[in-house]
Amino acid sequence: MRKIIVLSFITLDGVMQAPGGPEEDTSGGFKYGGWTVPYFDKFSGKEMAKQMNRPFDLLLGRKTYEIFAGYWPHHEKGWPGVNDVTKYVVSKTLSKYEWKNSVLIKSNVVREIEKLKQQDGPDLHVYGSGKLIQTLLEHDLVDEMWLKIFPLTLGQGKRLFDRGTIPAAFNLIESKTSPSGVIFASYKRAGKVKTGSFD
Repeated sequence: MRKIIVLSFITLDGVMQAPGGPEEDTSGGFKYGGWTVPYFDKFSGKEMAKQMNRPFDLLLGRKTYEIFAGYWPHHEKGWPGVNDVTKYVVSKTLSKYEWKNSVLIKSNVVREIEKLKQQDGPDLHVYGSGKLIQTLLEHDLVDEMWLKIFPLTLGQGKRLFDRGTIPAAFNLIESKTSPSGVIFASYKRAGKVKTGSFD
């Protein structure tokens, strides 16, 4: 069985929109694109390389897929093997998907992703893909979250935990902090939320 792992850059207030550059996603008037860049250092680069170089296939929403498909075929040295893995892209509107080894999931999204999880193969890594993540969270399909939590707030923008979030417990399986204050925290799904009392 394959795991679905969400790899996200988020701010302290949960914003995940446009971490990589000013023009990445300006929807909703978002003006802080590229907010991760000032915090990246050698430590962060090494930690990202560890995560990106494990065996994986990609599970992406349309917008992230198009960004990746426009960049990685020409820059594979920065992510060895990314062009050879299978890319599952979830979209009702995508008409052109020429990136090598791409598979379109157009309908019955939850059922098709459940089928993917039951197959043998590498884990499914989800980058970006905010709308897709909401669907995955809503249907309890996320097994792990590898979060990079940056020491800033933005007050606006698309958030990782939004309309799709259901009550769920997670165990912290690893955490590290970069010299610039970025927390690399990995969590594993751990059943239902438990409550109690201090009385």
